[in-house]
Amino acid sequence: MTHPRHQLDELLTHPVRFSIVAMLTAADRAEFGFVRDQIEISDSMLSKQMNALEQAGYVKVRKAFVGKRGRTWLSLTSQGRRTFDRHLSALHTIAYGNTATARPLG
Repeated sequence: MTHPRHQLDELLTHPVRFSIVAMLTAADRAEFGFVRDQIEISDSMLSKQMNALEQAGYVKVRKAFVGKRGRTWLSLTSQGRRTFDRHLSALHTIAYGNTATARPLG
């Protein structure tokens, strides 16, 4: 049997990237500033982590103008959602053992 840690995604072991993806699971899309403020990080930190997640195919970044202001929206791709679900399931199994006998989250 393979230990569940092998199902963890290396990108999502970083707390900020994990937080970004977790936040995006609850929304169709979120505005850059909203994500930044909710996760309590700087613009540059969010940009750096957003780029890593986009390169991996986990997050889609959409830029547009609203009036004269540039806006950036983030959304989770289907690949990102599957990866996050697998990562979260592995964490749950590591923490609580076999998923059939594990305590529910929350």
